[in-house]
Parts: sequence; C-alpha cells; structure tokens
Amino acid sequence: MNLSRRAFLVFYRNLVSYKRFVVSTFFASLIQPLFYLVTFGIGMGAYMGQFGGKTYLSFLVPGVLISSVMMSSTFESLYGAFVKMIHERLYDSLIATPVSAEDAVTGDILWGAFRGLISGGLMMAVAFFMGVFPVSAFAGLLLTVLMVLIGIMFGSMGMIVTSYAPNFDFFNYYTELVITPMLFFSGVFFPLDNFPGWMKTLAQFLPLTHAVEISRAVYAGVYPKGLLLHLAFILGLTAVAFWFGVMRMKKRLIK
Repeated sequence: MNLSRRAFLVFYRNLVSYKRFVVSTFFASLIQPLFYLVTFGIGMGAYMGQFGGKTYLSFLVPGVLISSVMMSSTFESLYGAFVKMIHERLYDSLIATPVSAEDAVTGDILWGAFRGLISGGLMMAVAFFMGVFPVSAFAGLLLTVLMVLIGIMFGSMGMIVTSYAPNFDFFNYYTELVITPMLFFSGVFFPLDNFPGWMKTLAQFLPLTHAVEISRAVYAGVYPKGLLLHLAFILGLTAVAFWFGVMRMKKRLIK
C-alpha cells in the first residue's frame, strides 16, 4: 500500500473546503441525534424505570453519541466520496499529482472520521447541558479517541460500498439493510438482555454493538475484562475494512 503524509494534505483540502458549509452542517449533524435524545430520552424516559441504576437518558446518551459518529462518517464516505469520484472527478485530479490513489482515499476516510468526531462532539455537548456527561475528563478524552476509531471503521466500510456503487441508488441497499437495522439492534435504544437468543448472537456480529458497549463503559468509568474483546473486534474490523476499502477504491480509480 503506497501511503504517505500526502493523505493529510487531502484531509486539509477537505477541511478548507468545509469552512464554507460549517454552519449548515453543524445544524444538520445535530438534528437526528437531538431528536432521539429529546423524544426517547426525555419523552419516553419519563415513562420508563431505571437502567442499571441510571435514568433512561443516561443509558441512551453513550449509544446515540456513537451512532451519530457512525451516521456522519458513513454518509461522508458514501455520498461525499461518490460525488468526488463521479461528478466532480476530484480523485482523477488528485492522482494526476504526486498524491497516490491510496493517499486520496485515506485522506477522505480520515475526513469522514473527522465529520463523525464533529457530530459526536456536538452530541456530547448537548448531553452535557442535559445533565449527562462522562465520569471524568480522562473518560472524555477516551471517548474522543473512540469516536475517531469508530469514524475510521465506518468510513472504511462506507468506502468499500462506494467502490462498488454504480449510482446513488445503490447506497440504499447499505443504508436500509445494514446501517438502519444496526442502529436498532445494537443496544443503542434498549438493552440486549431480553432479546431472543438468536438475536443476541446476531448482535455480536454488528460492529455498532461493540462500539456502544465500550462507549457506555467509558462514560460510566467502569471497565470490565470483556471490554478488551469488544475493542479487539473493533480494531480487527477497522484494520481489515481500511485496507480493503483503500485497495478497492484504488482498483476503481485506476482502470
């Protein structure tokens, strides 16, 4: 894999371009997660009991935070990358310079992770004002690292899908058949304890499940031994998805 520091130049190019849309995208990044916090956390939470000695809102926040990272990084690597590849022909322009195809794709995966970090950071700020915050400043730092890692993972997975996409409609298969079900069956909105056995088993193969488990543990400052297995799953999937996503996009860009 021909990677260099030029990947960060691609990231910087995206950052400079992003300045024109920063206000509108900030609001867009807040709408859906804020909707979940208000309707589920406050509205439904008023009719629900305690979850492990915590309010439903406290249970909900770590999962919604990670899911907002997932959504932002995924959509950036799907629609954002596809527009650059097909409509703007930006990748063609980049790889005509000393920037390699691997650099260009890696820069965009990092950019997707950054967009996810923005969404997660905004969500954390909103939760803070609603009275839910990490147990310590160190936990907040760990959550930041986790959000970057999750952003790279889902950004890489999104790049894999983009590498096969003939048009925008193709993305509906991934968003409707993978991302949306994962949002509801990974323990974001309710515990997995009362799920049927087969569904619990299925949930363990969903990357969001492991990300949510780590997020809740870090928020509470409680780190059980099983947390290392969740982290190993995420690190392994991230490494494989990153490598495959970069190589698949390189193959499509250089025909």
